[in-house]
Amino acid sequence: MRTTRRGLIRITTAALLGGAGPVRALDKPAGPVVLTVSGSVLKPNDGKAAHFDMAMLERLPQVSFSTRTPWYAEVRKFTGPLLRDVLSQAGAKGTLLRAVALNDYWVEIPIEDALRHDVIVARLLDDKPMAVRDKGPLFVIYPFDARPELRNPVYFSRSAWQLRSIEVR
Repeated sequence: MRTTRRGLIRITTAALLGGAGPVRALDKPAGPVVLTVSGSVLKPNDGKAAHFDMAMLERLPQVSFSTRTPWYAEVRKFTGPLLRDVLSQAGAKGTLLRAVALNDYWVEIPIEDALRHDVIVARLLDDKPMAVRDKGPLFVIYPFDARPELRNPVYFSRSAWQLRSIEVR
């Protein structure tokens, strides 16, 4: 049997985003909900959506990187869980994400980006929680300086600050 790259990505997507093994329910948030993952999710914790409070996001493995961005004059350090880990916790199954900000701005992100790049849901900026006025409390951010191909308008436009929800399609 021959496996194509597309077939491998489909298998990897299923394995990373909750499509392999038994489905375990996601815990309910104890604090205020800061992120809702809806749409095609296999592990909802409230109706058909997966709600996360900040403590749930903090319990996921944390990744940090420093990068230049179009929005800050200097290099900044971002810390938070990998987007793919958040999606896995919700049992996301799809090919496209719609990230929605507090002001209803939205951007579409191919789910493959979460698998190929270490995109994070940043909750800390320079080791401090992000205020809403400083693009927080959550910011989908790419490691722009890690790979030259990420330093372009396509990936800049896929970043979403003041993130409040992700719809999986």
